[in-house]
Amino acid sequence: MAVGKISLESAAVEARRAIHQNDVERLRQLIAEYPALLSWRDEHGHVLLHATTAYATDVSDPERERMYFRPQCAELLIDGGARVEPWLWERVIDAGASGMLCLLQRKGVLPRTLPVLAALGDVEVVRSANADEPPTTVNQAFMNACRFKRKAVAALLLDRSIALDADLGRHVAQWQGRDAFVDFTCEYYREVPPTTPWRTFVMRQLLHAMDGNDLPEFARWLQSQPWLLEEGGLHLQVELIEQAVLSNEEMFLTALLDSNPAVLRSRIPPKSEAIAFAYERGNAHLIPQLTRIWPLPDDLPHAAGAGDFNRVKRWFDATGKPALGNPYEHHLPDLTLRADPPAQQVLDTALAWACLNHRFEIAEFLLGHGASIDSTWSTHEPASILHECAVQRNHQAAKFLVDHGIDLTIRDYRWNGTAQSWALYAANDAELANFLGAAQARREQGAH
Repeated sequence: MAVGKISLESAAVEARRAIHQNDVERLRQLIAEYPALLSWRDEHGHVLLHATTAYATDVSDPERERMYFRPQCAELLIDGGARVEPWLWERVIDAGASGMLCLLQRKGVLPRTLPVLAALGDVEVVRSANADEPPTTVNQAFMNACRFKRKAVAALLLDRSIALDADLGRHVAQWQGRDAFVDFTCEYYREVPPTTPWRTFVMRQLLHAMDGNDLPEFARWLQSQPWLLEEGGLHLQVELIEQAVLSNEEMFLTALLDSNPAVLRSRIPPKSEAIAFAYERGNAHLIPQLTRIWPLPDDLPHAAGAGDFNRVKRWFDATGKPALGNPYEHHLPDLTLRADPPAQQVLDTALAWACLNHRFEIAEFLLGHGASIDSTWSTHEPASILHECAVQRNHQAAKFLVDHGIDLTIRDYRWNGTAQSWALYAANDAELANFLGAAQARREQGAH
């Protein structure tokens, strides 16, 4: 059934909802009634095709691609005339979305560039491609082949990269040789900033050591690659710091910073989300390490996460009402899927960071001054603060929220699951899941 006449913006909201729900027929009806949706852009410049992909960085597993990508909806939009821009196939390749890549190939919208051909994996086509490509193009093609585990193509492109860079050949030979290099790069994927094959390989070795809690191996790679600690390795240093913060790997963060990397010596530190990541993950104990590099922003969420009650109170007037000034000068989550006004999102982000970092006195204050305990705040897509507590196994914060009446029936945007299901299935935390289930049962009993 077609919707009644509404604004194009409202129709776009409906269309994005249909894409999320993989409701191809509803999307078809909306496009028929509002053809302008095919060229519509939001305030960030995003088109509807953006909604057919998602934030997940790795969907190489078919089940994950099914969860996060919407190829049928993408096909409908492309067939309707939606313009396919480079960001789409680049995003598809970065995420390892083989199903979506095959769709784009079938639709004839992929360019026949070496990086794209490498991702598709036809070794004879790659062999016959222009042999005069610059090193950056060949390197990117090699990484794309590895992303999709096209080992024969990767081996061919590695030979070509080594022909252009003798140092790469020397590094690979001194490690374990070309075959082992291709095997490791294909099998151990971790997204890192674009760089050369050898530097990407070193970064993945460092992250692999971090994953395996192997501090000696981590230190060995740091010491053996002096370029990594210099100015040329700055963006990789930031990546290592952010990964250590996200994983709460304090030993590895300390080891990196004690090696005096350029990020500590830089007059203007590079941009990073490391401090926000620390507060989002309840890892405020890492902040003293991070403020050796980046100053703590002066806004309400950071004050709340830091547990600085005096700074928190500065953002409220004498009557207790929020006095935030321009809310966009505070840390805000991604606004794309959240309908609350920006000022409310600032309050709710501050509440979330206070809860997750056990600043419960500040959380009490914020709840009494406009923050919503039933906020859909989450680190990626709308869910609730309790969902984040569940996936982080943060029992103390979960108890605080339950004691203060959070709605235990809130369901997340993507999987339609409660915090209890997140605790059970995402975090494998039966104790927390049982606690949340018992709390819901008590509430249901009390309602009768």
